[in-house]
Amino acid sequence: MRIVDAHHHIWRQTDLPWLLGPTQPRIFGPYDGIKRDYPIEEFLDDIADTGVTKSVYVQANWAPNWFVDEVAWVQDTANRTGWPHGIVGFCNMSQPDARADLDRLASFPLMRGIRQQFHWHQNPLYRFAPTPDVARDRDVQRNVARLADYGWTFDLQVFPGQMDSACELADACPDVTFVLQHAGMLEDLSDDGRATWRAAMKKLAKRPNVVTKLSAFGTFIHRNDADHIAWMVKETAAIFGAKRCLFGSNFPIEKLWTNYSTLLDAYLAATADMSEARRTAIFHDTASRIYRL
Repeated sequence: MRIVDAHHHIWRQTDLPWLLGPTQPRIFGPYDGIKRDYPIEEFLDDIADTGVTKSVYVQANWAPNWFVDEVAWVQDTANRTGWPHGIVGFCNMSQPDARADLDRLASFPLMRGIRQQFHWHQNPLYRFAPTPDVARDRDVQRNVARLADYGWTFDLQVFPGQMDSACELADACPDVTFVLQHAGMLEDLSDDGRATWRAAMKKLAKRPNVVTKLSAFGTFIHRNDADHIAWMVKETAAIFGAKRCLFGSNFPIEKLWTNYSTLLDAYLAATADMSEARRTAIFHDTASRIYRL
């Protein structure tokens, strides 16, 4: 089976402020193991003999004013090596009018979408956005709606408690495809937490312009747990349908606790009882369609 990795990063450490200086508490735990360069050559070594044939780079939080430099560097990398095959860049969608910045990014052939992380949590360690309801901001909604003019996705990153505002954003931008990051970032694994997540996911799944990534399931548990991955994959696919799910490794973040083949094997095992058509959708077709690979 040909596989598309629809969510990974590469980087030079010097370009990412969060990888410089002392280690800080972060959502994915201790990260000294990735406080270094992670070039495309290492990613290609990681995916060797796994069946991964294409990939999508997702922005990695360079300094916000370097957003064009980030995409330019990834485009240059692709020109040189043939990888990755699509780019999800960053743009500040909270500004009054993002069109000038989007036009600058549009000069890069591999641009396929924008990610601005909106996740906010009562736990300060899990916060990224300044407020929980960024998705309700009128400037944000106008700017995200404009992505339709470019044929780009908006890669949406929110917690379950923010799903109502995410639904409003999706409704305000019906011509934009939203790619929910990491299947809604389930972090409360209690029965109540799972029930809250499931209800929020069902609400968002009613929006036909939303798909979801099966990715980063080790973020909050800091390990590769095949049983947890299987539960997340089956639950998410039951809610969204396989044709609206796509696989992503979240490497090299997940490399903190596993290797690529072991991670992929857990996802393959999680889908082993699905039909060939459903598996092909999750591992190849959905990503190829959404990101125009």
